[in-house]
Amino acid sequence: MKLVTWNVQWCRGVDGVVDPARIVAEARRLADFDVLCLQEIADNYPDPRLAGSDGSDQFSRLAQLLPGFTAVPGVAVDQPGDDGRRRRFGNMILSRLPVGRVLRHSLPWPDSPESPSMPRVAVEAIVKAPFGHVRVVSTHLEYYSARHRAAQIARLGELRLEWLAEREPVDDEGPFHSQPGTRSSILCGDFNLPPEDPLHRQILDLGFVDAWEALNPGAAHPATFRVHERAEGASPYCCDFVFVTPDLAPRLASIGIDGDNRASDHQPLILELS
Repeated sequence: MKLVTWNVQWCRGVDGVVDPARIVAEARRLADFDVLCLQEIADNYPDPRLAGSDGSDQFSRLAQLLPGFTAVPGVAVDQPGDDGRRRRFGNMILSRLPVGRVLRHSLPWPDSPESPSMPRVAVEAIVKAPFGHVRVVSTHLEYYSARHRAAQIARLGELRLEWLAEREPVDDEGPFHSQPGTRSSILCGDFNLPPEDPLHRQILDLGFVDAWEALNPGAAHPATFRVHERAEGASPYCCDFVFVTPDLAPRLASIGIDGDNRASDHQPLILELS
C-alpha cells in the first residue's frame, strides 16, 4: 500500500501558479499511490481571497483528475459566497482501494482573541488494503495557536479511543448497518509543529508511531515547509508527518520526502506499507 500526503496550498506552486492537474501529475510522478491525502483544498475562493486562484471547485476537479478513485472531501470552513455559492476549504482523501465507512471530525476551535484562526477538521476513511482494513485520517492543525493545536491533538486522542471501542454488530439495511472497522490507523497531514515540540511527543503518547522515526532511528526529520519559499529570516522545518498505530509499524517499508518539489509551499511525503 502506497500513500502520499501533501499540503498543497490550494494547489499553488512556488511560481504562484494554481494548478490541480500539476498536483496530481507530481503525486503520480512520486509514486503509483493507492491513497492520496491532501490538505488546503479550496472551492470558490478566487484571487485575492486566495492568491492565484480562479475560484473553481478543487474538490471536484481533483476527483475528476483521478478516475477510479473514491474522493472523500473533508470541509473545515464552509461560508457563504458573494455569488450564492458556498466557499469551502479543507482536506481530502482520494483512494483507489475500496472505501468503507467515512467520518468527518470537527476539531476544537477555542477562543483566540490574540491570533487569527479557522475551523479545522480530520477526515477519516477506512480503506481495504491488501493486508486488511486500515483507517486513514488526513488532518491540518491550527497554524497560529499552540493552544489550539493542543486542544486538537487531545481530540485526536479521544478519537483514538473511539477507534478501539467494541460495537454491537447490526445486520440490517438501514443507517445502523455495521461496516468493517479496524484498530489499524494512519494519521497524516500538516500538524504545524516541529518534531521537537512537546506536542509531537503527546501524539506518540496517544498510541502512535512516527513513521519517519521508526524507519530512520536517530535521523532528523527532513524539512517539509519553507524549503523553497520563505520570508526573510524564516528557516525550513518539518511540520508534516505520518503516524501509524503500533500494529502497522512492522509493515513500514519506506518513507520519503520530495525536497525538490516546488508545486506547493510544502513538500510531499511518500509512505509504503508492505
